[in-house]
Amino acid sequence: MEINLISDTVTKPTPEMLQAMFNAKVGDDVFKQDPTVNAFEKMVADLFGMEAALFFPTGTMANQTAIKLNTNPGDQIICDKWSHIHLYESGGASANSGVNFNLLDGNRGMITAAQVKEGINDPEFYHVPLSKMVGIENTTNKGGGACYEIEELQKIKQVCVDHNLKYHLDGARLWNAMIAKKQQPKQFGQLFDTISVCFSKGLGAPIGSVLLSDAETMHRALRIRKIFGGNLRQSGYLAAAGIYALQNNINRLEEDHRRAKELGTQLEQCSWVAVVEPVETNIVIFSPQPHIEDKIVIEKLKQKGISISIMSKGKLRIVTHLDYRQVMHEYVLETLEKINF
Repeated sequence: MEINLISDTVTKPTPEMLQAMFNAKVGDDVFKQDPTVNAFEKMVADLFGMEAALFFPTGTMANQTAIKLNTNPGDQIICDKWSHIHLYESGGASANSGVNFNLLDGNRGMITAAQVKEGINDPEFYHVPLSKMVGIENTTNKGGGACYEIEELQKIKQVCVDHNLKYHLDGARLWNAMIAKKQQPKQFGQLFDTISVCFSKGLGAPIGSVLLSDAETMHRALRIRKIFGGNLRQSGYLAAAGIYALQNNINRLEEDHRRAKELGTQLEQCSWVAVVEPVETNIVIFSPQPHIEDKIVIEKLKQKGISISIMSKGKLRIVTHLDYRQVMHEYVLETLEKINF
């Protein structure tokens, strides 16, 4: 039995999702003539109570488009030091938009309104970059799937309003956060200028993210997506997977969260594990004892048919997902209990 827990991006479409894709009515989306894409974008926009949405092939492209929409070259983005837009998008913010970052030292990838306020540059002091956008990641990837309380996001919004800052949400795993915290999409739609949400992680679609904002902003986003090479033709086949995911795969995220917490509990009982970080959603980050090398743990689990990933030196990551079934889960729990180093 091969069990892949390196990420929730490894899932494959279910037969039901494939059938929905096969049955999709399609057109040329570059001319905005794909009925399934149009329906998908409207569905997501309505869900968040926002005016418009645009389908993207990747979450990175959606985030990079939001940055370009919200900033000018030379501006500065305020975000946590572990933010995906800073660490894992190949320097795109610099290459595509000519902006830099003020990186805040948050808690597990989450920042506070007080930190944001402190991090804003004086707009009259022209020797420093102009603070222009606040970037939030929810859930936090490197923070181990931690999620924000809506009250703190509201406080940060007020800081943005007071200081004329744009407010962007990288919601690659926002679905997980909403299930874990019992939050609603419209709560986020009311707060943020731009939101990106991903369908190829917890929701199990093979590809795709959606960017949301007001209608005028999303009209401008069409040109930026074109510049980035993100226009697709009969992309309704992919949008159909997103529609199926929305209709069928959100509530089941609770199963991923339950299994992740059970894995965290099991790891806490293992003598070869030094630290297990708090588990809120579907990501488990843990550290082996200092005398045990990361690659030894990776290799030993691989010999048992279990693949996990290295987040950084001394930090290993397990991610539960749609294709991780209960029978696999029981085997992994048993393996973790019995394995020795």
